[in-house]
Amino acid sequence: MYMYLAYMMLIFSIFFFNFFFFFLLKDLMFFFEYFLLEINSSFLSLFFLFDWMSFLFISFVLFISSMVMFYSNEYMSEDVNKNRFILLVFLFIMSMMFLILCPNLFTILIGWDGLGLVSYCLVIFFQNYKSYNAGMLTCLSNRLGDIAFLLSIAIMLNMGGWNFFFYLDFIFINIFFFFLIIMASMTKSAQIPFSSWLPAAMAAPTPVSALVHSSTLVTAGIYLLIRFYLFFFKNFNLMFFMMFIGCMTMFMSGISANFEMDFKKIIALSTLSQLGLMMSILSLGYEKLAFFHLLTHALFKSLLFLCAGLFIHSMMNFQDIRLFGGFNMYFSVLNFNIASLALCGMPFLAGFYSKDLILEFVLINNINFLFIILFFVSTSLTVMYSFRLIFFIFKNYMGFVILNMNEKINFIYSIFFLLLLSIIGGSMISWLIFPFFNLILLMLFLKMMTLMVCLLGILMSFFLNLELIKMINKIKINFFLSLMWFMPIIFNFFFNLYFMKLFMNYKLFNDLGWMEYYGLLMLKLIIKNFNFLMIKKLNFLMLFFMLFMILLIN
Repeated sequence: MYMYLAYMMLIFSIFFFNFFFFFLLKDLMFFFEYFLLEINSSFLSLFFLFDWMSFLFISFVLFISSMVMFYSNEYMSEDVNKNRFILLVFLFIMSMMFLILCPNLFTILIGWDGLGLVSYCLVIFFQNYKSYNAGMLTCLSNRLGDIAFLLSIAIMLNMGGWNFFFYLDFIFINIFFFFLIIMASMTKSAQIPFSSWLPAAMAAPTPVSALVHSSTLVTAGIYLLIRFYLFFFKNFNLMFFMMFIGCMTMFMSGISANFEMDFKKIIALSTLSQLGLMMSILSLGYEKLAFFHLLTHALFKSLLFLCAGLFIHSMMNFQDIRLFGGFNMYFSVLNFNIASLALCGMPFLAGFYSKDLILEFVLINNINFLFIILFFVSTSLTVMYSFRLIFFIFKNYMGFVILNMNEKINFIYSIFFLLLLSIIGGSMISWLIFPFFNLILLMLFLKMMTLMVCLLGILMSFFLNLELIKMINKIKINFFLSLMWFMPIIFNFFFNLYFMKLFMNYKLFNDLGWMEYYGLLMLKLIIKNFNFLMIKKLNFLMLFFMLFMILLIN
């Protein structure tokens, strides 16, 4: 069944990619609407939008999903609930396709809530306490965004329909509506202060992590903002808010990844950093550039997770990077290093074409100098944690028995095709979706700044592994830096503790206190006087009936 679904998704991916070519060359856009019902003069309908952007994104989602399915055929082969895993992943992909194709808030809600529900089922897949806690954190964080989404649907009731694509050019739409859309996107894409659920969701199986962090769940919020970009570029306050949130998320996740020891959480924090970068460049009005980086990031991030799954299996499911090293899986180590270099923006790999262009567009824009510093410092932090991982994978292993896995044919197929696109995908997409050459004229110092920042990040990564951690441990801020600025503690324990205390006091003093005593007395009085009240009520009814009959006769 795995192989059947994988081949089917691969065929559909090629099919949709051909449609992307056709729609891009002909500059076509098709709408398909199926009328369902009318509510208060508002038409509720299934509405689908077919254009080059939706076809290209669906093609990438299906391609990465097919590679993950090939990989899962071996990776999940010994799992008891193998068929349940297949069905959940299939529902996950279908929900994402609904979200991509529908520019209607009601039909988007099907995919939006589908992603939230199925992601909860996938996070708790291994059924232990850690999974349950992570699943509840993921689900409840996303429900905050769902509330904002439902409120935005209620606001659009006044527009006569929920097809927001038709109303984007009108400035008189309630600005609160667009703020709610931003809030919903922030929770789904895990921006500050809703970032704590993304590393916690690593309790899911590794193939699911590869799918979630590359092209499905976390990219849904960014994709929704790309569809709404026409209004955001007209409003300076919303644009500044998005820029601030994106830059702070990028900076926070970069610092936290450099002090994290869990292998999968480091890669999850790198996803969070790249999502902040996408939101920041989207706030400047470059929606195609944000979409371009979303696609290139999906390729090398899925490759990173698939290689990470093999490393974790070979270490008998240990995820602490301090235990890593001495791998003899040369093909997987090579692929992991190439994907890490693509993440850093190494020239002529997939990440270079989007990240270098983003940083140059940042330099030519009239924005705050602090934001420019945050962009380049975050880029340096990305290089630091990537080379830190490479350092731990290559270091000599001591003190543990290594059970290196055989790199079976399904592993090699899925990893090889993702490797191929991680190398050539960036140049291919840039030539397709940017028909004109971007000539950006800068001073030599500014032009070389990206390369200098990357080289500085490589040097700092070695210094971090040797001396910087000891120095930071001495000044006692390691705990603050490694725990995402205490966000998991605040959202997991602070709210839960005080709300539980509040409701425990309510239970003691109200439900089990005076309310129980006096409520019981009141109940006894009501039961004792029930017969008298019923007789009195019947007498009144007889009196009213007799008066009615007298009036009727007269």
